[in-house]
Amino acid sequence: MTTRKPAPELDAIDRKLMASLRENSRLPVSQLATMLDIPRTQVYARLERLESEGIIDGYTVRLGQAYSKSRLRAHVMIKTLPRLCQEVELKLPEIPEVSAVYAISGEYDIIVMVEAADSIEMNELINRIGLLDGVERTTTSIILAAKLER
Repeated sequence: MTTRKPAPELDAIDRKLMASLRENSRLPVSQLATMLDIPRTQVYARLERLESEGIIDGYTVRLGQAYSKSRLRAHVMIKTLPRLCQEVELKLPEIPEVSAVYAISGEYDIIVMVEAADSIEMNELINRIGLLDGVERTTTSIILAAKLER
């Protein structure tokens, strides 16, 4: 039996730092220091600690609204044949339009986030996913509007 490692302790400054980075991961350390009212050296030290503890795993790009509005996004729930679930999980990341893969509980086994240029491309993408060996069925929900994204 494996024991779970306790979650690292985060203070209010750590939480504010991470919230600021979620909003804009390109903020300069000097601006973060000003926003948090701490010296730059403390910002560097906190970032190093958060990275070394695996709390911050990387920094990313958030696409602009103009680009995002031009794309059609959806959640695709996938029911797999039990003996082929892992195989499906390994094939999904090979599809460039798949941005996230999650194992879930309930009737479906996997949910993926996908993105396409239009409904024709989305239909072809869903068909490609449905044709993977081990996929029993899919249910797709098109995202109409994002109410909150962090």
